[in-house]
Amino acid sequence: MNKKQWFVRGMRAGIPISLGYFAVSVALGITARKAGITSLQAALTSLLINASAGEYAGFSLIAVGASYLEVTVMEAVANARYLLMSASLSQKLKPDTGTIQRLLLGFTVTDEIFGVSIALPVPLDPCFTYGTFCVATLGWTSGTFVGAVLGDVLPLRLLSALSVGLYGMFISVFIPEAKKNRVVAVLVAVSFVASYACEHLPVIGAWSEGIRVILLTVLISLVAAILFPVSEQAPNKQEDPGT
Repeated sequence: MNKKQWFVRGMRAGIPISLGYFAVSVALGITARKAGITSLQAALTSLLINASAGEYAGFSLIAVGASYLEVTVMEAVANARYLLMSASLSQKLKPDTGTIQRLLLGFTVTDEIFGVSIALPVPLDPCFTYGTFCVATLGWTSGTFVGAVLGDVLPLRLLSALSVGLYGMFISVFIPEAKKNRVVAVLVAVSFVASYACEHLPVIGAWSEGIRVILLTVLISLVAAILFPVSEQAPNKQEDPGT
């Protein structure tokens, strides 16, 4: 296929992703508005930061008056997985893919876009991922804008109810994996208990919410990686899924 065909194929793959993104990002836009961010600012943030967890963490930290350093570190932690996804996806690209194209590809990577791209046969033309991103980001950005606009006109009580939708999104991310993997289930429970405990401890409780989240994220992830390392043989079973 030529580049145009790859791009169109990617656009088709991005349609269901875009629809899902719109539904989720409405709740994200409401969260942004509650943090004092305007509709245009929220939409621009979604256009430039393709990460639901990263945006939600950023908006939440802004809402509690976190420092620039706290926001920067938390964004780095929340989005670190995209480094691994981009590195993995780069192995499926055509050998003659240039550096600029690889950098653009890294910018477009999200969990869902990575999933549809990695499932295709190698070699992968980056135009496929570009096409998927162009359609998917329309849903993500427009949904955030709509949510922020609703945050201006809807009653506060209704906004509080709608903002629960974002928590539902996060629950839908880790519950299926927790049901399949007992280790993940235990770690989720530990994170809840540790977060609650840290909030009420004499010294740590006085720290800002952003610092507590950062420390717990790094600490629990580190302990889990040491005690329960992922088998290196697992990825070999899924090589070239599209072939």
